[in-house]
Amino acid sequence: MFLLLLIPPLAAAEPRNYLDTIPIFWHELYPKGGEGLYCGDHFAARDRDYNIEHVFPMSWVGRELRCGDRDACRRSSRRFNQIESDMHNMYPARKDLNRQRGAYPYREIAGEHWVEPGCDLEIDYRKRVVEPRPSARGNIARAMLYMADHYQLPIYERQRQMLLGWHRDDPPDDEERWRNRRIGEIQGNTNSWVESVPPNR
Repeated sequence: MFLLLLIPPLAAAEPRNYLDTIPIFWHELYPKGGEGLYCGDHFAARDRDYNIEHVFPMSWVGRELRCGDRDACRRSSRRFNQIESDMHNMYPARKDLNRQRGAYPYREIAGEHWVEPGCDLEIDYRKRVVEPRPSARGNIARAMLYMADHYQLPIYERQRQMLLGWHRDDPPDDEERWRNRRIGEIQGNTNSWVESVPPNR
């Protein structure tokens, strides 16, 4: 007599770390390219001038978890790997602008001093702060607020109030909602800030 063994199909492998997540991020969210976070310019698929910007900087996370630099945290901290691979905190950005932003916090900067014509990104190197274009501020705010709430990561109250203002002034559009739901399908959770309706000011 033969026993019939029913073997369930293998589930899709979930990303275990940031390096696993990178191809999933590009193939599932931006297979035909998309819009850069900081300038709003369009990029084609596999554009080598673009990489992934962590809106909530990973150096802040490493400092909070006290696990060392990024490489050390990847080796020693499962929590760091989980946080680093969360796609709700990841956006496409030009490599040069990603590098210039570094881990500077977001702020509103007096005057208009764009990094280049046609790109409304401002960086004050003396004060070490960055002001993104108005149409990206809501996306940035919702990513930052999600990371702070979901992982109990600290942000200053003054910064939180500014981010709440950006959330109200630049509410989610259809593209951001689609992205949020697609990430939810892939990694198992959505960003509730994207689905919430900002109150009127």
